[in-house]
Amino acid sequence: MKKFEYFDVTADIGFYAFGNTLNESFENAGLAMFNIISNTDKISPEKSIEFEITSEDKVSLLYDYLEELLFYHEVEFMLFCEFDVQIKKTGGGYHLKAIITGEDINWDKHDRDCEIKAITFHQMEVNISDTVMLKAIVDL
Repeated sequence: MKKFEYFDVTADIGFYAFGNTLNESFENAGLAMFNIISNTDKISPEKSIEFEITSEDKVSLLYDYLEELLFYHEVEFMLFCEFDVQIKKTGGGYHLKAIITGEDINWDKHDRDCEIKAITFHQMEVNISDTVMLKAIVDL
């Protein structure tokens, strides 16, 4: 199964992320997002950051997760290449715990592709059947 694929959106870029589980699809969404910014094959897993978020539904959880990834990218000046996500249903929605791993940005080493300005809620989807497919659009 492929991990992710992109689709065209005017002035933005969209992606589908796939997985056998909700956790795996969220991990692949992180990978898809950072492949927009830089080639994740050239990012070394040197430093890890842990965070937790709680959201009322799966779509909001996806939005909040991608927002958190963008936040750490911008505040810590890091690129990420590995994503370990654990999602649990709670009484009020969903709780996500993530460990994201990468390294400090070094534009002499890393490819500089597109800058992501924001995550959009527009057309965001979480589809669960035999596998999981996520859909998201980012503002460039």
